[in-house]
Amino acid sequence: MSDTPEERRITDVGTLKAFGHPLRLRLYRALYVRRTATASQLAEEVDGAVSLVSYHLRKLAEHGLIEENPKARSGDGRERWWRPAQAGLSFARRDFDDAPEKLAAHTAVTRALVDERTEAYVRYLDEQPAWSPEWQAAAICSDYLLRLTAAELAALSGELRAVVKKYAERGDAAHAAGDTEGRENAALHLYGFPFRTGPQGTP
Repeated sequence: MSDTPEERRITDVGTLKAFGHPLRLRLYRALYVRRTATASQLAEEVDGAVSLVSYHLRKLAEHGLIEENPKARSGDGRERWWRPAQAGLSFARRDFDDAPEKLAAHTAVTRALVDERTEAYVRYLDEQPAWSPEWQAAAICSDYLLRLTAAELAALSGELRAVVKKYAERGDAAHAAGDTEGRENAALHLYGFPFRTGPQGTP
């Protein structure tokens, strides 16, 4: 994905809602993993009708979240190939806290993403016996409880992103060079948030 912008930050509620539709979340994730695909390929992956998938892909494209891939062509040249329009997406609560309805949309999309990630991890747990011992040993399930300031948590987040970016670029370069031996798609989910002890999480 070296020929796409590095990251896009969603700041308008219309785009956020368009992205947060349950099927569109699944389609965007599938397309992000594949890097490029047709509506037919994605419909097979999400077990949906091609016409419905095509509609939702066009909605994602209307908001600039995906785009046609001019470098890919189907056999008959008629079917569109799509790709993410950016190497990554992000959105922050502070961009939507000026109105209750915007904040509600941000919370709803964030919850939907957390549900999707949880579902993906539970699926891995169910399928774990089918993976090799090496992959089972490499998989991560950790929980760290730290005492930090807000600035320290932000710094930690930045350092983790830098490490992840290094490995992502390494994997993309290897894939582009045809070095796919032993490589699989790997999901890394990280959450960093404050919490308080007490009967209801209050001081």
